[in-house]
Amino acid sequence: MKSEETRTHLNREQVLAAATALVKQHGPQALTMRKLAAELGTAVTSIYWHVGNRESLLDALVERTVADLGEIHPTGHTPEQRVVSVARSLRRQLREHPHLVAMVHERGLTERMFLPAQQVLVHEVHAAGLRGARAADAVRAVQVHVVGHVLVERNRERAPVQRPGEEELWSGRTAEQDPALARALARPVDPEALFTTSVRALVSGLLGRGNGPGT
Repeated sequence: MKSEETRTHLNREQVLAAATALVKQHGPQALTMRKLAAELGTAVTSIYWHVGNRESLLDALVERTVADLGEIHPTGHTPEQRVVSVARSLRRQLREHPHLVAMVHERGLTERMFLPAQQVLVHEVHAAGLRGARAADAVRAVQVHVVGHVLVERNRERAPVQRPGEEELWSGRTAEQDPALARALARPVDPEALFTTSVRALVSGLLGRGNGPGT
């Protein structure tokens, strides 16, 4: 009777949400049916009843992640602003779901995961006047920029403390007698600001190519 009561009060979405939280916090290796059941305060058999075995659960988490990454809604009044907003949203989602994104990649579904974001970008670059190969180049360039930036960010976060650090390395001498530049480079990096600056410059160049003759 207790098992039936548990099934009544627990649903598949709750199981997936708890599993997602475990993976986000500790990685896929920490996701066991026993640990998930303990987190939910239920029996292991109840977890199996709702989501099947562990492989089925992982497949469901991958599908959920793919769906979540597809929820990108451009904002802004100009094509450039809207494409930049897509890039920022994609970066934020990749940053928030590193372990889940890794699971998607391991299951060979990376291209499918990025398809919704690519489709949003296609719509926006079409609206900006790009077509054909130029539009494809723009879509891929933005995607690669986002992914590359996220990878660099994560590498910096995991890197050991640097000795000497940037604040010690940059001076008027190393900055070609540009003290303002030296002071700026000696300050800690603001990843969000750096990403926004770089992606705006990229998008401006990409969309600008489509405004001349022959577009």
